[in-house]
Amino acid sequence: MIPLLTADEVRAAEAPVLAATPEGALMQRAATGLATVCARLLGGVYGRRVALLVGGGNNGGDALFAGALLAGRGARVTAVLLRPDRAHPAGLAALRRAGGTTCLPDTAGPALDRADLVLDGVLGIGGRGGLRPDAAALAERAGSSAALTVAVDVPSGVDADTGAVEGAAFPAMHTVTFGAVKPGLVVGEGRGYAGVVHLVDIGLELPAARAFQFTDADVAARLPSPSPDDDKYSQGVVGVVAGSATYPGAGVLCTGAALRTRPGLVRYAGTAADGVRAAWPEAIVTEGRPSDAGRVQAWVVGPGMGTDDDARDVLAEVLATDLPVVVDADGLTMLARERELVRRRSAPTVLTPHDREFARFGTEVGPDRIGATRRLAAELGAVVLLKGDATVVADPGGTAYVNGTGTAELATAGTGDVLAGILGAVLATGLDAGEAAAVAAHLHGRTGQLAGARGPLLAGDLVRLLPEAIGRVRGSHAPGLGHSEP
Repeated sequence: MIPLLTADEVRAAEAPVLAATPEGALMQRAATGLATVCARLLGGVYGRRVALLVGGGNNGGDALFAGALLAGRGARVTAVLLRPDRAHPAGLAALRRAGGTTCLPDTAGPALDRADLVLDGVLGIGGRGGLRPDAAALAERAGSSAALTVAVDVPSGVDADTGAVEGAAFPAMHTVTFGAVKPGLVVGEGRGYAGVVHLVDIGLELPAARAFQFTDADVAARLPSPSPDDDKYSQGVVGVVAGSATYPGAGVLCTGAALRTRPGLVRYAGTAADGVRAAWPEAIVTEGRPSDAGRVQAWVVGPGMGTDDDARDVLAEVLATDLPVVVDADGLTMLARERELVRRRSAPTVLTPHDREFARFGTEVGPDRIGATRRLAAELGAVVLLKGDATVVADPGGTAYVNGTGTAELATAGTGDVLAGILGAVLATGLDAGEAAAVAAHLHGRTGQLAGARGPLLAGDLVRLLPEAIGRVRGSHAPGLGHSEP
């Protein structure tokens, strides 16, 4: 797992290192790593043009020292000094000794327009709010140029802890971050400004994290292949209550996703029985109540089932069991009106709202998506999976996961039903509910990437491609889906 640490947590980890090493040593480590990544991105340094956007403080110092290292290898480096009186003195001197030059913002146009790489060292991890007008104009010009854009630690204008962007921010294609990945690089609007994140180890003793991001290897370890001793019952029996006689699609998609994720046993109960039976003869289907379906190890309830009195009674019946339950879609609408149905449960419960469904529980998500998800999880005593471009999962104890595989192609009808089915299948294996939700979000995203690369995505494409995506995550096919590992 990739730990995600806040700015304060990273500063606390830096403090003992700063006290135990010569002045400037930690900055030199960061600058060396930064220059190394920039050189790799450029594919060669000699003769390349590099522009530095330099603010005051240590972030600007990192950029200046990295610029000095690149200039020493033959790059033509120009530092644009946004605050000349506050530029890091030692970094500025090192750049000039290496042959780098400086200019002010009002004369920076040629340096930016001709640059092969623009390095953003305006604000550091403590920056709050959008860029000031002079810096915003430079960031916009860099973003519209042909140059590679690289941010130092965090793109200026992005909140390192939340990913909030309040005004203008630097549009990085790559971000080189030090010590640990900051949450704001992978969640909220910040994810879109950070580009590909490169982590540089600067020798910190990191504290235990409370937020994480899964990799393919993490998911594969939690979704093992069937063993010779497995049978249809040992791999997890999932019960699905979804769809209706009039709108069977949700039941068909949810059931299919559960079957494709973990080929054990799926039981369907509900009024979409005819449609589900026709689509998935592998499922055991009953046109009755959940109690009529037979023994299961986890339930999925809510997608497309309606919100009338009968639907409410079915939801209450499922939540009254001592089994893990995934509540989605219409189930969330009803649950927001009767929160005690989930608060009094002792078995694991996972709620899967998007932003509008989240607001039905009494508060808007706001710019801090991790914080909002944690608060609702603690209030309800349930795991909350907040859907989005970077889906956030939080358990009642505050452990959070940020998904790194989301794709805009998933914003289409029915994909949430597929996610619910995947999650139910994983939850039925006995995995911790928070980890199960993180695994499901990761796998859902990987499948979306695979489907989206082949043309316009329909929810049914996800069901069809789930086995291939799982195989790739497990490493049984050629690695990679054309996307960087988060």
